[in-house]
Amino acid sequence: MEFKSDKNKTWLEDENGKQLALLEYPEVRPGVVNLVHTEVDPSMGGQGIAGKITEFVAQKLRGEGVKAELSCSYSIRWFSKHPEYADILADPEAEAKNAEALGGPACGIRRG
Repeated sequence: MEFKSDKNKTWLEDENGKQLALLEYPEVRPGVVNLVHTEVDPSMGGQGIAGKITEFVAQKLRGEGVKAELSCSYSIRWFSKHPEYADILADPEAEAKNAEALGGPACGIRRG
């Protein structure tokens, strides 16, 4: 599985160039991005793709010394389950509160 990235997003595509997964993270201020949207095509359901792309982005941001804020409900949940990546969060305490308050389905996990 090979993810592709540019400055504001990471994605996965098939051999024909069709986008299968996406995580968008625009810069909100110097050195800080906001993970705003995670999306996985229904054809990739059940394979853990959302988690894999989120982990890839977390490692990428860490390597670049970039911090993250979280607006995407999937990302909020993912980071709450992966405290080993708390160091890249701009405000880990605020993100923990967001995770506690979150209810309902995660964004971007399209159902058939």
